[in-house]
Amino acid sequence: MSKPLAASTHSRNDQGALMSQIITGTPLEGRVAVVTGASSGIGEATAERLAQLGAKVALLARRKDRLEAAAERIAGGGGAALALPTDVTDRAAVLAAADRVTADLGPVDLVFANAGVQLISQIGDLKVEDWSAQIDLNIKGVMNTIEAFVRSLELVAAEGRPADLITTSSIAATRVLEKFSVYSGTKAYLSHLTRLLRTELGRKMVRVSTVEPGMVDTELPDHVTDPDATRLMADLLRQIDCLQSEDVAETVAFIASVPRHVNLTEITILPTAQAV
Repeated sequence: MSKPLAASTHSRNDQGALMSQIITGTPLEGRVAVVTGASSGIGEATAERLAQLGAKVALLARRKDRLEAAAERIAGGGGAALALPTDVTDRAAVLAAADRVTADLGPVDLVFANAGVQLISQIGDLKVEDWSAQIDLNIKGVMNTIEAFVRSLELVAAEGRPADLITTSSIAATRVLEKFSVYSGTKAYLSHLTRLLRTELGRKMVRVSTVEPGMVDTELPDHVTDPDATRLMADLLRQIDCLQSEDVAETVAFIASVPRHVNLTEITILPTAQAV
C-alpha cells in the first residue's frame, strides 16, 4: 500500500498546488480557526491554507512533532499558528485546549472538526476494538469539539461576524460500500448532524457545513488492514487522478470565505474519474 501512495502523491503534487491558489487575498483576516486532525492530510493542509488566507490557526492532534512542524511552516510564511497536542476523544483535554486557544489567539469563529479514522472490516469479523475506535474519534471526538467551541461561535455570530462549524464526512455516508459499515455509519452521523445543527445554529447566524470527499491521497488508507479494501484503494490511487489534501483544504477555505449570509451546507467533492 505504501508504494502506490508514495507514487501517487509524487505524481500529483503540482495539481494540488494549483488548486490551492484559487482563492486570493486574505479573506479570513482577523478570524481565529481551530483545526482538529491537523498533524497530517486534510487537516494539515487546511490549517496551512486558512493561515495563508489570513486566519490565526490552532492546530489540534495527538502527534506533537508533526503539529509543531506545521506550525513552524505557517509562522515561516508569515502566519500565526498555535500547536496544541490534543486527543479529541479526551473531553477534558479538548476543553482545556479551547481555553488555551481563546487566551492565546482570541475568540474562535471557525472550527474544522476533521479528526477521524477509517478501519474497514466485515461485521462478522467482530473487530469490536476497531468499531469503538471509529465511534470514539469520528463521533465522540467531533461532539467534544463542538462542546468546546460552540459557545464561542454563537457569541461571535451575535456580534455580527462570520462563524463556521465545518466537519469532514465522506461519500461513505450515503453510499453502500462493502465492509465499510461502521465507518460509513459514523460518517452518516456527521452528515445528518450537520443538517440538524444547521436548523438550530443557522437561526443564530452560525453556519454549519460538511465536506464529503471521495478518494483522497492521504495516510488514512494506511490504517486499513483488510486486504480487499487495501487493494481497492491502492488500485484507485494508481488508476485515477485522486484528490489531494489541498483540494479539500481549498473547499473548506471557500466555505468559510463566502459572504456571511451564505451557508454551503453539504459539499461532495470527488475525483472526476471516481465511479465508486
